[in-house]
Amino acid sequence: MKIGIASDHAGFGYKEELRQWLATLGHEVVDYGCFSSEQTDYPKWIRPCALAVARGEVERGIVLGGSGNGEAIVANRVKGCRCGYCFNEETAFLTRSHNDANCIALGQRIVSIEMAKKIVEKFLSTDFEGGRHVPRIKAIDE
Repeated sequence: MKIGIASDHAGFGYKEELRQWLATLGHEVVDYGCFSSEQTDYPKWIRPCALAVARGEVERGIVLGGSGNGEAIVANRVKGCRCGYCFNEETAFLTRSHNDANCIALGQRIVSIEMAKKIVEKFLSTDFEGGRHVPRIKAIDE
């Protein structure tokens, strides 16, 4: 799978670890930055990743910050990017299966790296259920 990934300085450590881990699993990972732990503003890095998701340039996106909240907000401002804020495997499952999320936001200060990997695995392996959720997704995208 081709996956976009981006973070601010507060999510940089997890971004680097997840990027390398995903590559070892055979995924193609496109890194939209940031590229150091030096303080930076997250919209600069998150928006390009969300745009790539919305355009179909990557199949899924992962955005990271200290909490992940601001990153989710930025990603969701991009039409066609549906970003779910995830903090455990259940939230990752639900945001994919019910909301057809094509992007997730994670907080480096909120979850352990082990949990972050479990969340990403669930996000990548879960299909959208369709059915009763389709009209809701259409309404979101209008």
